[in-house]
Amino acid sequence: MGTLWSGGQIYTMEREKETVEAVFVEDGTIIAVGLKQDLEKLYKNRISKVVNLKGHTMFPGFVDSHMHLIGHGEKLMKLDFSGMTSSKEITDAIHEYVKDKPADEWIIGEGWNENQLPDRKIFHRIELDELSPDNPLMLKRICRHAVVVNTRALELAGITDDTPNPEGGVIVRDANRHATGYLLDQAQEFVKAVIPEVTEDYIQNALRLSIEDCLSKGLVGGHTEDLNYYGGFERTFGGFQNSINEDGFKFRTNLLVHHEAVDDMHRLGYSFGKGGDFLKFGAMKIFSDGSIGGRTALLSHPYNDSPDTAGVAIHSLDELKKLVQKARRFMMPVAVHAIGDLAFEYVLDAIEEFPPLQNQRDRLIHAQILRKELIDRAKQLPVILDIQPRFVVSDFPWVVERIGEMNMEYCYAWKTLLRAGLHCAGGSDAPIEPIDPLLGIHAAVARKKPEEDMVFMPEERLSVYEAVQLFTTGSAYAVGKEGCMGQIAPGYKADFTILDQDIFKIQADEILRTNVMMTVVDNTVMYKR
Repeated sequence: MGTLWSGGQIYTMEREKETVEAVFVEDGTIIAVGLKQDLEKLYKNRISKVVNLKGHTMFPGFVDSHMHLIGHGEKLMKLDFSGMTSSKEITDAIHEYVKDKPADEWIIGEGWNENQLPDRKIFHRIELDELSPDNPLMLKRICRHAVVVNTRALELAGITDDTPNPEGGVIVRDANRHATGYLLDQAQEFVKAVIPEVTEDYIQNALRLSIEDCLSKGLVGGHTEDLNYYGGFERTFGGFQNSINEDGFKFRTNLLVHHEAVDDMHRLGYSFGKGGDFLKFGAMKIFSDGSIGGRTALLSHPYNDSPDTAGVAIHSLDELKKLVQKARRFMMPVAVHAIGDLAFEYVLDAIEEFPPLQNQRDRLIHAQILRKELIDRAKQLPVILDIQPRFVVSDFPWVVERIGEMNMEYCYAWKTLLRAGLHCAGGSDAPIEPIDPLLGIHAAVARKKPEEDMVFMPEERLSVYEAVQLFTTGSAYAVGKEGCMGQIAPGYKADFTILDQDIFKIQADEILRTNVMMTVVDNTVMYKR
């Protein structure tokens, strides 16, 4: 028996401004849309439940196209600095957190961002030693491409002043060549390798917290990359299986598989595209560079505010091509982190040499710093750009100083990308940015900080329809599900995000004051306000 939804604005997202009066659903699939009286007449013997939207607004379910589900759960469980705006606030939080912890227990904090501190402070290991003399301490930068650690952590990791930089990473040193505790990209791995392995309960608790939070924010699913970080593929995937399949969480999860976990995935009999309705294997994930905040995003020119560096290539071009070739041997598309323009160029080189299989699409994640010729090349390839609109709010105006005004024309250029005909999906990169898709939609539309007047590159603002597409039709297209997800139409999944305001009819900043009333996955109400 089926369910009839009606009583509010229902946007199909098939075409701009297109609405229907009612939706009839059976077995988790939309059977028909149209006028309420027509559906009542046509399906009167099959309607067992009627849901009144009470004047609220229904969209196809929002999906975050790039996130780290376990990492987001960890952020909810640990010290979180992402909202802190002064060095003292951070030090006070560390001091308070550490004082009750037994000696030698690792202390890990998330989300510090020197660009939102008045003094732009990056802590030195000696300062952290004073806050945590008896515990190894690691603070993850908001981008997760840099950490700062205390001396105890450096000692456990075996890092000395003479330790050479690893390939794709930097051990930052002071003028006297002493390690400061600031570790960029692959240099982080020295420390991560000696942190005790988390328990299976920890993984499942983080997932449970994360998914519950996602549902409360209107997300019906997410494309997540976690499988190489919590004791290996088998252990981490087991956490997903237990949390989603066995615990009854309905949340559509597409698992990107880090290139170092792909062999284990196939050894255990899994492959791209396999899985159930709520847990499915996606593309092979590769990192080609780092972050702008840590000056490790790979640029074709020196950083404007630090001319001695142009960033870090996680892999050489030849190594990157070999990784893409490996994905093709496993019949997988790739999803490649590429923030800097030279990193993006390297990825295009690799995809042009080793294109995906027919009907597969590669994904270039972030695509923040570009040049026109790179956009023109990307248009010729079966790729989708996986963008994070909220980065505009976090990165401007300091990013202009870092990249240089003369290099900004094709940076964070979401409107330019859409006008060029490129497909784009929208995500948060949580825990890097807040998980809330309404914050991403607002950032794409307003391109300014909430309640402030300064608009960053106003010519790149999206319409609300274009912004909502990123999290609906765009996210569906990214995983080849545009024929059954991302719209409210017959044959599509009955996944809905229901808001208390019609965001097509309000001012941009009012989007930030919009509430999620219900999140519906597979015609099941998974969250209700």
